Amino acid sequence: MAGPITRVFDLLRYNLAQFPKEDFINGKIAGKWVSYSTRQFCETVDALSQGLISLGVGKGARVAVMSHNRPEWNIADFAITQLGAYQVPLYPTLAEHDIEFILTNAEVTVIFVADEALYRKVMPVCEKVNASIKIFTFNKVKDAEYWETLMELGKQSVADLEAYRSAVKPDDILTLIYTSGTTGTPKGVMLTHDNLVKNFENSAVLLPEGIKKGLSFLPLSHIFERMVVYLYMYGNVSVYYAESMDTIVADIQDVKPNVFSTVPRLLEKVYEKIMERGKALTGIKRSLFFWSVGLAEKYEFGSGWWYKMQLGIARKLVFKKWQEALGGEIVVIISGGAALNPRLARIFWGADMPVFEGYGLTETSPVIAVNHFGNTMFGTVGPPIAGVEVRIAEDGEVLVRGHDVMKGYYGRDDLTAETIDAEGWFHTGDIGEMLNGRFLKITDRKKEIFKTAGGKYVAPQTLENKFKETPLVEQVMVLGENRKFPAALIVPNFAALKNWAAKKGISYTTDQDMVDNEQVLAKFEQIMKDSCKDFGRWEQVKRFVLLHKLWSINGGELTPKLSLKRKVILEKNKDLIEKIYRDAEDYHAPEHES
Repeated sequence: MAGPITRVFDLLRYNLAQFPKEDFINGKIAGKWVSYSTRQFCETVDALSQGLISLGVGKGARVAVMSHNRPEWNIADFAITQLGAYQVPLYPTLAEHDIEFILTNAEVTVIFVADEALYRKVMPVCEKVNASIKIFTFNKVKDAEYWETLMELGKQSVADLEAYRSAVKPDDILTLIYTSGTTGTPKGVMLTHDNLVKNFENSAVLLPEGIKKGLSFLPLSHIFERMVVYLYMYGNVSVYYAESMDTIVADIQDVKPNVFSTVPRLLEKVYEKIMERGKALTGIKRSLFFWSVGLAEKYEFGSGWWYKMQLGIARKLVFKKWQEALGGEIVVIISGGAALNPRLARIFWGADMPVFEGYGLTETSPVIAVNHFGNTMFGTVGPPIAGVEVRIAEDGEVLVRGHDVMKGYYGRDDLTAETIDAEGWFHTGDIGEMLNGRFLKITDRKKEIFKTAGGKYVAPQTLENKFKETPLVEQVMVLGENRKFPAALIVPNFAALKNWAAKKGISYTTDQDMVDNEQVLAKFEQIMKDSCKDFGRWEQVKRFVLLHKLWSINGGELTPKLSLKRKVILEKNKDLIEKIYRDAEDYHAPEHES
């Protein structure tokens, strides 16, 4: 029997003793599924640990992993951390100056990279920072050291792995995760074994009995997906990695998962595609489709027998096909990283695909609160998990204390002291409230709330989420600090815009042309008015600009978890923004707005 899980790598012996399986962890590489049994996985981890020992890696050493999701990511993770070394995940999309900063700041000595492209990206940076950094590749790359050669070296080692494991304590650092650095240089978040163990143990309420397969496609470099994968291992769920974001639909059909974690934007895209198909239906089929959607929009827990009977019919005739689009065997969908539209949550619940929205930060390992069966309230991120306290400060900021709070920022005691107060409360920077005394609702980022020239506060995220309820809006950023009124930068959903234009008899040329088209602008003017109608007059967006190019991680406008880098977007579009307000200089706010 395996002992208690007090360090993350204890998960391996726990799995080997409790529920060994042939498909412990699986990856799709170059179109083919590669599976590791529990035993194979554990043996590979140990061989790689021995190889790392032969390079001088031990407790307190720093080893980086830069790769897309694949089993080797996890093998390297466990091989590093069971030696007491710090695992340093690097997003494959990181800019070279960020890679340079992290390798220097963390004093990395070994780095694993996925393939030739990442090897070519990292090699010159390593030579600049420290030529003695060892680079190993998961794919065979000409002139590069292959990770399996390190394992072969490890197999010749006689080092006592148990001695290394025993020296690792629950409060020791497991990982150094560098935040995306939307302002200034990245900060290294120090998370311990205990942080993660307690987080996945207390997030296990998410997974009901009977869940056997989990599909993973969000980046493991982010603590959200990494913790979810640990949670799957803890809950006897086999892990399957999608090959890429482009292959998700095919991979879902292959795997037929019972669970996956996602960001709201992906669910919005799934919904939009389904709605497009629904609009193409005719006659009784179309009527039945929209009757079903209307029914799901009204989903409430504890509804009466008449509603349940109607919903049962809708599920059998319409929503069964929705379920089949996601593999047909979904039990739970976990949503995080951004606010989930409550209407969308109701529709998915109505369609018998429950979505559990949660909330957390890198600094909180990450889960602070999460909805789960018997404890769900739409429009909230659920109750705090066991062992985590949440308090709302006088200014509305969400404060957190408990086992999930980080050890601090690496080498930055000043920043740690600014963020974690003398009583141990971590200041999240988010604004929220507690509903019914137990459900946490996040309303905005403290730093993102701005004040207009009239002295009124505006929470941009709430407005942005309303805009994104419209299928024609792909991305939006509301701005207006120290201005007379809020304005918006909008990137249309060009696929949806193309369909709309065809129905209206508008000739579609290029995306660039369409954002200047008068009929398109008139449509977005209406979208703006409809989206803002329930907000206070001072909050309402009065002007907008349509942009023809999507914001992206590579373009620098989005963080790796797809949050807006507002300062970057403001800087890149400063001329357009100035024009919005210059053209509106004749606009005078009504007295009650100022």
